[in-house]
Amino acid sequence: MDDTGTLEEAYERLHRTGPEFDGWLTNHGPMAVEAMVRHGYDRDVHRWLDSYVGRLDELPSSSSPIGAEDWREALGDPKRLGDWLTFFDREVKEQPWRAVMETWWPRLLPGIAAGATHGVIRTGHAVHALLRQQDEGRLAELGQALGYWAARWQAIAGFDVPSGTAEPERAIAEVPRVPDQSMGINHRLDQLAESAGWGPSLAALKPAADAEQARTRLTELADAATLRYVTHAHGSPVMLVHSATAPTAVLRTLPALPADVWSASLNAAWAASAAVTAAYAPTEAAPQDNLPDIPGSAAEVFDLAVRHGDEHVIKLADTALDVHHRTDNPDALAAVVRAVSLIKPTSS
Repeated sequence: MDDTGTLEEAYERLHRTGPEFDGWLTNHGPMAVEAMVRHGYDRDVHRWLDSYVGRLDELPSSSSPIGAEDWREALGDPKRLGDWLTFFDREVKEQPWRAVMETWWPRLLPGIAAGATHGVIRTGHAVHALLRQQDEGRLAELGQALGYWAARWQAIAGFDVPSGTAEPERAIAEVPRVPDQSMGINHRLDQLAESAGWGPSLAALKPAADAEQARTRLTELADAATLRYVTHAHGSPVMLVHSATAPTAVLRTLPALPADVWSASLNAAWAASAAVTAAYAPTEAAPQDNLPDIPGSAAEVFDLAVRHGDEHVIKLADTALDVHHRTDNPDALAAVVRAVSLIKPTSS
């Protein structure tokens, strides 16, 4: 349990702000501080927030309440962000949070691209925190995460049940790049439907026969995407982080969900990871002899990420330590060092 109260204090500060700023950029604060607290960096959280919260926008207000019968028409409408935040704030107060997840996870899952996958990633961090300890601040964080996901709900072209024979490592390696890798993620995702090879590559993953196999394959997907970051991060050091952190968020949410949605969760996570890969993968991998050395243990690598300060580096380190713990593969730690070398550090 996290008994220092630091995460609750951090959530209190962050819940005065909105899920986005500067028009569409994602507020990573709740995700980064949850990872920092879980890894024992309570003492650094408020210092980190002091340098982060100044860039954030105020919490948007609700103008037109969303009801239980009319939610479909508001799904994926960013203008209703304040309405969705209010809706889910009420949901997590009036119902057990697992019941809210059981109802809304299947509704939100097909729109996993929401906010460049940040809707599901923030939800994964919130659930991870609630599975350790339940309190008012963590429930409020889940409500904000789900509200953000609902407002930015975005489907991925070609989203379907995989039917191939490829394990995650091979499947992700064979995802084709979108033709025009310029502009932002929406422009890139819009090309997927017409990209040669996209549909077959999405179908190529070997489907899960049951819930436990879905969890295993989802674990393998998170591992493969994290390890691939080492040699492919230069395509987009920030955006390719999400090819690993999105499936990790889904994996961490499984214990709070009925087993009958685990296979669908795998399929959505695969589509999200593949879409980010298609949108930002470089034309060639970096040579292995041009990669940085690992400076120490897993704990030292996470410390390196916190000292670097960038929210994406911290979140990747959180995922990479899970991968390293499962696989004992040093390339998981090398992924963090690679991110540190490519992403501009945050001054504090």
